[in-house]
Amino acid sequence: MTVRAVLLDALGTLLELEPPAPRLRAELLQRFGVEISETEAQRAIATEIAYYRAHLDEGRDAGALAALRSRCGEALREGLPDDERIAAIGNAALTGALLTALRFEPFADVRPALAAARAAGRRLVVVSNWDVSLNEALDQLGLTQMLDGVVTSAAFGARKPSRAIFEYALGLAGVAAHEAIHIGDSLAEDVAGARAAGIEAVLIKRDGDPGPPGVRTITELTGAV
Repeated sequence: MTVRAVLLDALGTLLELEPPAPRLRAELLQRFGVEISETEAQRAIATEIAYYRAHLDEGRDAGALAALRSRCGEALREGLPDDERIAAIGNAALTGALLTALRFEPFADVRPALAAARAAGRRLVVVSNWDVSLNEALDQLGLTQMLDGVVTSAAFGARKPSRAIFEYALGLAGVAAHEAIHIGDSLAEDVAGARAAGIEAVLIKRDGDPGPPGVRTITELTGAV
C-alpha cells in the first residue's frame, strides 16, 4: 500500500497538556491571593476536564466557545474547595485563570515527523474530538502551515469514532481510505473509528506500553508518518 495521506489525532498524538494543577495553583494565588494544595488543584482540574469532555462539541463557533468556556469555569469552581474567597471570584476572572493554566505543547518528535511526511509528499489532516479553538492552538504553535487540514468534532458535528468524520477528513486529503493511515492514542476513538472507515489504524503509545494484538503500535511519530 502506498500511503498518500496521514490522519492524526491531536491530544496525546501531536500535543501534550502541560501539568495544569501547578499552573492553576499559581494563578489562583497570584490573581486572587487564594492558596490551595496540589491535591485540591488536581481535583478541580479533573472536574473541569470531565465537564469539558462531555460538552466539547458545543464549542462549534466563537460565541458558543465563549459560553462553553464560561461553563467550564463554573465546573472548575465546583471542584475547588468550599471557600468564600473562591465563591466571590467572578466567572470571567476564574475562567481566565483556568485558560491560562491549560497550556498545550507539541511533543518533541512532531515537527520533524510532519516535515518528513510533507517532504515525502503525504497529505496531513488532523482529526480530533475538540472544540473549534484547536485551529487557533495549532496556529499559535506553528503547526498549521505543516498541515493540509484540521477537522474538529465540534465544527463537523460528529465525534470520533464516527465513520463520517474520518470520511470527511479523507475528502480534505483528497485520497481514498486505502491510501491513508490514521494515528491516534485511543482504541475506542481512533483505532475503531479509522477501521470503520476502512483506514489502516496505528495506535501511538507514548508511554511505551505494548498495544493489543492485531493493532499496529508505535511509541513515537518519527518514522511512522
